[in-house]
Amino acid sequence: MSNLELAKKIVEVIGGKVNIVKATNCMTRLRVTVKDLGLIKEDELKNIDGVLGVVKNGNYIQIVLGPGKAKKITDICIDELGVPRDSGVTEDWKENKSAIKGAQKESKFKRIIATIANIFIPLIPAIIAAGIFNGLASLISTLQGQGTLSTVGFWNVTQLLFSLIGGGFLGYFAIYTGINSAKQFGATEGLGGMIGAMSISANIVALSQTFGLYNEEIPLNSILTTGKGGIIGVIMGVYLLAKIEKAIHKRMPDVLDLILTPLLTLLITAILFVFIIMPVAGFISDGLVSALSVIINSSNPVVSIISGYVLAALFLPMVLLGLHHGLIPIYAVQLEAMGGVSLFPVLAMAGAGQVGAAIAIYLIAKKVHNDRLKKVIVGALPAGFLGVGEPLIYGVTLPMFKPFITAGLGAGFGGAYVMLTHVLANSWGPSGLVAIPIMQPQSMLNFFFGLCISYIAGFIITYFVIKEEDVKNV
Repeated sequence: MSNLELAKKIVEVIGGKVNIVKATNCMTRLRVTVKDLGLIKEDELKNIDGVLGVVKNGNYIQIVLGPGKAKKITDICIDELGVPRDSGVTEDWKENKSAIKGAQKESKFKRIIATIANIFIPLIPAIIAAGIFNGLASLISTLQGQGTLSTVGFWNVTQLLFSLIGGGFLGYFAIYTGINSAKQFGATEGLGGMIGAMSISANIVALSQTFGLYNEEIPLNSILTTGKGGIIGVIMGVYLLAKIEKAIHKRMPDVLDLILTPLLTLLITAILFVFIIMPVAGFISDGLVSALSVIINSSNPVVSIISGYVLAALFLPMVLLGLHHGLIPIYAVQLEAMGGVSLFPVLAMAGAGQVGAAIAIYLIAKKVHNDRLKKVIVGALPAGFLGVGEPLIYGVTLPMFKPFITAGLGAGFGGAYVMLTHVLANSWGPSGLVAIPIMQPQSMLNFFFGLCISYIAGFIITYFVIKEEDVKNV
């Protein structure tokens, strides 16, 4: 089936173009918001050749297609089939009512997670690229310090260039977050970016000193300082910005709207953001880091092993529900407060457990001559090694269920090792072999060992738990 045929079939079974409010994609999924869930032929959708799985959250449908293909199918849906990229305002009140009722079926928690996902999903390619460039720059710098590489000429230019590329994104992450938050909350995107820029401005320190909120001895312990509250504060600030902007728009005469609305919106928001939201968000962020430190950064090896095992073993169900995007603010908080992310490398072991389990199933499938399952595994394994787990989850382990559990149990051993050895990453992204460059230089080898442990443990547990009849009848 060609990509065009697949796209047409998907649109058909979810109720046609008229049933789609908007469509977008992440790395492995076509994400569609529909008006009427009753028009979706879910069983038929799941059985389409090329669809690896379907996740529903209210009127928000995620169709798992795999890396690369998800973007191609989304582009075809939008560019060739006329599916709307952004939700528009329909004049049919019945359609509006249907869409609203569908959204109401979601829990508030899931709506929050969906919003967070929509803020950060468009940034994932940049996060990955920036992390890799920063990781390589850090590695070159370490080798230069050891005298292995020259500090002048080619390697010096390469290190500076890689740092420039990586820092060009991560250094201004708050601004990108502000822009995307404004898209989600219905504020002017440029104003959202300005809120993010305010949070990292040096003038914050001057204001903090003026009002006695700055700790000269330990700047990071200040009530107010540059970056206080991180992206949590930026998201809260842009949410407030959206409320204020909409309220002023309603009351402002048309002739003055273009000039006075952004002026007043920014003035009011800036005062509340700097003196209330940033300190409060900073308190939340500091508390979160302290709480995580008890578990994640414990000096007690027993605590490290247990917490690492449990976190890695339970991560796959979060991916299944699409809740893993809610962890991105925690990653960002860790990066800002600790200079590295320790939670991501632990959770990354979950994908490696999937790979080990899939290899075990492949060998069993070979014994029982299940050629269809072998073909699915061969197609999904390369993505699994590269840290994209959805094809293996929805194409192999979840339909069989038992391997979904054994993969998590195997991943836990890798998570325990990574936690015990205090592996730190420069950013976050895919969780497989391609994540090695985004680890800090001293952590790269231990991260690789963690992956190998998860591969082996996932393989062993799955191979001895799954019976031939389980694989033969899939």
